[in-house]
Amino acid sequence: MIEPRSRNPESHQFPADSTFEVHFTITDLVTLWRLGRETVRLLVKDDPEVLKVRKGKRKILTHYSVPESAARRIHNRLIHPDD
Repeated sequence: MIEPRSRNPESHQFPADSTFEVHFTITDLVTLWRLGRETVRLLVKDDPEVLKVRKGKRKILTHYSVPESAARRIHNRLIHPDD
C-alpha cells in the first residue's frame, strides 16, 4: 500500500505529475482559505491539473479534486496577482 505524502512542504519535493500528491476537495479549500464555496469553485474549475468527476449529465453534480501543487499555485496567484 502506498502511504500518502505529508502536507508539510519542507518534508518532500513535489512530484513531476500530480498523481500521488495529496488532493483537496472544494470543501477542504474553503476551510483552508476561508473563502466562499462558489469563489473557490470558480478559482479551480478551469485549471488543467484539477480533476473533474461529473456524476450524471448535470454540471451541478461535478466533484473537483485539486492536487496540492495546483492548490499552491492558485493560492499564490491570489496572494501575488501581479506576478
